[in-house]
Amino acid sequence: MRLPLFWLTDYVDPGMDASKLAARLAMTGTEVDRVHTHGVSALENFVVGRVLEREQHPDADRLSVCQVAIGEGDVSTIVCGAPNVAAGQTVGVALPGSVMPDGTRLKKAKLRGVPSNGMILAEDEVGIGSDHAGIMVLDDDLVPGTPLAQVLPISTDVLELEITPNRPDCLSVYGVAREVHAATGAPLNPPPWMEDPGTPGPVEGVTVEVQDAEFCPRFTARLFEDVKIGPSPRWLKARLMAAGQRPINNVVDITNYVMLLTGQPLHAFNFDLVAGGKLVVRRAGQGEQMTTLDDQVRTLDSSMHLIDDGEGPTSIAGIMGGQRSEVREDTTRVLMEAANWHGPTLQRTSQKLGLRTEASGRFEKGLPPEQSMWGTIVATQLMLELTGARLAPGTIDVGGEGPAPKTIRLREEKVTRLLGTAVPIREQADILEALEFDVHDAGDGLDVTVPAFRRNDVTREVDLIEEVARIWGLEKLPATIPGHGMSARLTPEQRLRRRAGDALVGAGFSEAIGWSFQAPEMARRLRIDDSAVKLRNPLSEDLAVMRTTLLGSLLTSVRHNTARGAEDVRLFEKGSVYFDRPHRREPTAAEARSTPLPDERMHLAALMTGRIRPASWGDGNPPTADFFAAKGVLETVLGALRVDFTVVRGADPFLHPGRAARVLVGGEDAGWLGEIHPGVAAEFGLARVAGFELDFGAVLPHAVVAPHYEDLTSFPAIRQDLAFWVPADRTASELVEVVRGAGGKLLKDVRVFDVYAREGQTSLAVRLEFRAGDRTLTDDEISPQREKIVKAVAEKLEGELRG
Repeated sequence: MRLPLFWLTDYVDPGMDASKLAARLAMTGTEVDRVHTHGVSALENFVVGRVLEREQHPDADRLSVCQVAIGEGDVSTIVCGAPNVAAGQTVGVALPGSVMPDGTRLKKAKLRGVPSNGMILAEDEVGIGSDHAGIMVLDDDLVPGTPLAQVLPISTDVLELEITPNRPDCLSVYGVAREVHAATGAPLNPPPWMEDPGTPGPVEGVTVEVQDAEFCPRFTARLFEDVKIGPSPRWLKARLMAAGQRPINNVVDITNYVMLLTGQPLHAFNFDLVAGGKLVVRRAGQGEQMTTLDDQVRTLDSSMHLIDDGEGPTSIAGIMGGQRSEVREDTTRVLMEAANWHGPTLQRTSQKLGLRTEASGRFEKGLPPEQSMWGTIVATQLMLELTGARLAPGTIDVGGEGPAPKTIRLREEKVTRLLGTAVPIREQADILEALEFDVHDAGDGLDVTVPAFRRNDVTREVDLIEEVARIWGLEKLPATIPGHGMSARLTPEQRLRRRAGDALVGAGFSEAIGWSFQAPEMARRLRIDDSAVKLRNPLSEDLAVMRTTLLGSLLTSVRHNTARGAEDVRLFEKGSVYFDRPHRREPTAAEARSTPLPDERMHLAALMTGRIRPASWGDGNPPTADFFAAKGVLETVLGALRVDFTVVRGADPFLHPGRAARVLVGGEDAGWLGEIHPGVAAEFGLARVAGFELDFGAVLPHAVVAPHYEDLTSFPAIRQDLAFWVPADRTASELVEVVRGAGGKLLKDVRVFDVYAREGQTSLAVRLEFRAGDRTLTDDEISPQREKIVKAVAEKLEGELRG
């Protein structure tokens, strides 16, 4: 939301500049995305002028040469292209050195040979309107040379606010003014809807029927006759332009102005085009069509709601009006509607139609029914003031106000306990009263009645404590550990996950954090099945399903880095993945009977591309990341967790054939390891990429949280080498596993150090290390173990000792 400060100060003046106000609001929970200036700058160069003479340009039919007084005794020659410029007019003038809204600095110029020392201004040239057809003509009583900023709001600071969904009351100028009042203590003017020029009762000739009261809790409307359509005054257009709205005409501008001021969207019907004078709020028929104000034909379904008259649909409820009843230049009767709509239903309609408006963005967050009348009152004031209209007696009001306000007990002891410090009870009351809560003393604290505009947000005592804390000052709260025996320690699982991450950081990896959502297209890019959990209400089409692997987001992150010049990239991610059914197990009986929830699993994945170590004078061309580099990192991670693992051949479609493996922990599948398939890597604009992904749920049960101390022995080891011929389809990991199993307790380490292949067979050479903690071993003790190893290899792997 764009908040012009000069509009804000109509209701509260905080007495501070924009940057300080932005910082104060941010500390109270209202995030300010940025602060910028709307309009012009170098204001000293913008002045009031008076056209003394106007002559035709000698070489251009559409240009005029004007002599303009810009101060006492100071006259400038200005060439002007506006058709309405004339002698005697009081105008706005930009002198050389002025900075225009687009950042252009005005200079002296020659136009068709005639010097021009400035510019006579139109509305759009100072950002207070969109009219460029002619110059602005100001009041005759203004004195030439008067700074133009004293006459027109030609420059203002604007706060770009990021309003959270639970605070639709802040999607209005007065709502933010209320927050500024509470945050700074600056006086707050009364709300603009305090004085109602209208009257209750029926409106002659107007009927409204609401067929779905749950969708439309309240519908208010007033009829205005003898309306004169025309341009809005400059003060109103200036506020709309600074807030990001384009002025159209006085009636349409009033609806936008009231929405921005009060937060209540409105719609103006050309009442002469409302057939039968009756409006009906109803569900749309399946396939029913209507043309909206943007000249688009919309096809509706039975889950949507519309407003129709005797001839059919005339508005999509709460989203956009219809073209058939729009206000036009010849409109003389206007029915001004301010209604309240059910947010979730309206949001689904907006999403289905791909049609999101300023109105729908407010309604979908949940507005109070009371707000409808606030908007109606302010719109009535402006219609009478700006259009010369006559208000027909009565007010359409179907539904009425919302539920009775809720009163919540705020206990002083609970405030102190949750915040970790005592906030004086009088200060608590002052803060809540500033936010327009009704406060009364109670024995152990305060009885607080919630206002209508906070009904959906403040429902519990803890919500009131949050209000007190954010206004009193979050920066004042001490850093304390909660009481009641609560522990601030990490759980064993959290400690292990953090240890795995630390191991990767030590191996030169950086942590990435990706979305849990991804595009449905990601499954095709990774060559995996597309049985992902689909979101009912996705943020966008590109974030419509839950991820089943961390690989997609990591490949995207790697590509993001390589595209910006990084050659050697090492990234890892810890995060959740989701399956549409229980993963690795059958559902329980209770799960089978209930609506199944996605099976959420915590994974760890790492990817590397480029060189495995930096180049140096002694190694100018280091090897690039491959299967074995990734396996080395995997060993580092699982070693930090004290987890034994093995790898077996894998065939995942996203991995390179022959360079793919599955990781087994405790005999169970725990993830994948290998090089990414070249075709998959190419989908992301990458070359050779290697990595792994582990399921923490399969790994952590086998991890050692607190490793036990073991004495280091000073007795020497006996190292021996053996080489075996094994069938070519046998793997090195199988040989190592068999050797370890046969070697007994004295065998401390086994490593493959040489591979030699011939047709049908592979020679694998292993280095054995035998050690005892209490003595020096002899060859006689080792020989039986060596013989067991040779025998086990022959029996289990069909291997033989190489000669």
